[in-house]
Amino acid sequence: MPELPEVEVVRRGLADHVVGRRIETATLTGARVARRHVAGPADLADRLTGAEVRVADRRGKYLWLVVQAPGDDPHALVIHLGMSGQLLVEPPDAPREKHLHASFDFADDGPQLRFVDQRTFGGLALTELVPDPYAGSHHSHGVPVPVGHIAPDPLEPAYDQGAVVRSLKRRHTAIKRALLDQGVVSGIGNIYADEALWRAGVHGLRETSALTKPTLARVLDHARDVMTEALGQGGTSFDALYVNVNGASGYFDRSLNAYGRQGQPCDRCGTLIRRETFMNRSSHYCPRCQPRPRMRHVHVVEAKE
Repeated sequence: MPELPEVEVVRRGLADHVVGRRIETATLTGARVARRHVAGPADLADRLTGAEVRVADRRGKYLWLVVQAPGDDPHALVIHLGMSGQLLVEPPDAPREKHLHASFDFADDGPQLRFVDQRTFGGLALTELVPDPYAGSHHSHGVPVPVGHIAPDPLEPAYDQGAVVRSLKRRHTAIKRALLDQGVVSGIGNIYADEALWRAGVHGLRETSALTKPTLARVLDHARDVMTEALGQGGTSFDALYVNVNGASGYFDRSLNAYGRQGQPCDRCGTLIRRETFMNRSSHYCPRCQPRPRMRHVHVVEAKE
């Protein structure tokens, strides 16, 4: 699933190619693409017709367009990319993709915006905007209702690392579980959590309350740094499903030190990277650089190759 750097790459593409344009026609294929929009696909298409795209916005892994129809308040078109959702900017006469679920034509007769989703886990929904509860936010229009409980991510102005460190210190949970909790800090998914923990030399099962505040801050620093580096390389693409709005893949997978490198030597000490199952995901770590904590009654399954 796309994480913060991948979603930010898409957001920037939308800002360049879609913001400031007026939607002339929204065409939705089937009901599944609008299943999160309670009133259904016909209502969603109707409400988007004539709306101007004001802003392309994001918090963590959540992406939305601020749209405003004549005589109406701004709303958020929340775009769930799911496992395989793609937003593509293409000429209107370009061949239709096999898994095309939505297309948007604009009043300027320029390129279309298309939503393509092979696995159909993604979708679109129009929702109200509510004030952002976090001080220092750059979301001047507010945030969509479903995003109101999501914490700021390390790349936005409202992010308060000191507050996150204090919150982590009060918890009695595994550090990786906390990093994946979007109510604590958003945008750090499985890939970048593994990378940040490897860089910090911390095992993902270490309890947050047992780590010092400087160590917790170091993990968060590495999370910010690795996501910034990934963003500079267009994100991480392991297959053709994640692309930017022009259809190009990111290449940060070539720079990963832990994630997806099971059985390969650690770039720091040469010990073979290990993969284990954690929270129904795969965790990758170096058993020498990131020693496992001594814990009772914890059963961890080592993933098979």
